[in-house]
Amino acid sequence: MSEKPSVLVLGDSCKNAFAPHPATDRNWDLIINCAAETRPNQTDAVYKEGILKLSINCANEASHIKAKRFVELSSGCVNSSEKIPLKEDCKHEPWTAVAKQKLKVEKELDAMEDLSFTVVRLPVTFGIGDKRYLMPRILIAAIYKYLNETMKLLWNDSMRLSTVHVDDVCAAIWQLASSPKAHRQIYNVADDGESTQGSISDILADIFSINIDYFGIVMSNLTKLSLSDTVSEINDKHMAPWADICQQNGINNTPLTPYLDEEQLYHKHLNLDNSKLKEFGYQLKHPKLSRDLVKAIVDDYVEQKLFPKSLAL
Repeated sequence: MSEKPSVLVLGDSCKNAFAPHPATDRNWDLIINCAAETRPNQTDAVYKEGILKLSINCANEASHIKAKRFVELSSGCVNSSEKIPLKEDCKHEPWTAVAKQKLKVEKELDAMEDLSFTVVRLPVTFGIGDKRYLMPRILIAAIYKYLNETMKLLWNDSMRLSTVHVDDVCAAIWQLASSPKAHRQIYNVADDGESTQGSISDILADIFSINIDYFGIVMSNLTKLSLSDTVSEINDKHMAPWADICQQNGINNTPLTPYLDEEQLYHKHLNLDNSKLKEFGYQLKHPKLSRDLVKAIVDDYVEQKLFPKSLAL
């Protein structure tokens, strides 16, 4: 089944969404909750309703119909650690609005004794169709190709940014949801690549033939004094050229945007330990982020005429 998130926030509508299949009159065995309010710069109330309330409504209905498994897609932004990859039972200090609400969901699920659930914590998820996670970095790199300028980034190249391909997310969810071992368990679903801002930027530099530089920790820390102004300046730098490039390539409407919000510029290490997932027996289809995998994302959008072809040559 597939429902709009707004429907799942409303109690009666959510109940209707979980009604037995109209053709077979069978209840749903497996429920995977991918719905959540993830738009940037929303109020706490909006995130609470669109994440916490929505997920709890779905979990309650899953429990009511005695679903065999309820899978909750959660956030990996639960804490920041540069040196040591974080396991599922790490201390929680979430830095994004989404992660804060998702951790509340995890706590509520644990309190539902009759619910068979599995929580999947995700890092930077990439692959065909990505618009929100890796894509802004891809677009910004492309813009610097157009500007013929060095792309200079906040912080440094060692900032951890764990990654995972969407193919692995889907395959891992299916295996976990089908296994008794994953009953009421939390799993980090991340690749083996130990991705950093530097390793990701190196791939983008290769694809778009640009130079990369970093402001460093000291200079970047100064931006924290007026982060909102810094974000505005960065977006002003990128949005106008992006509009020009799209116009020159005959693209009148695209869902892709280089716009960044404040959370994406924090100096936080997303560094997840995937050993529990591997001990479960899952074998990664894409062990690390690669040039070919990133290029495939770009080429797919070029084919759809949503990404400027002139920048992908």
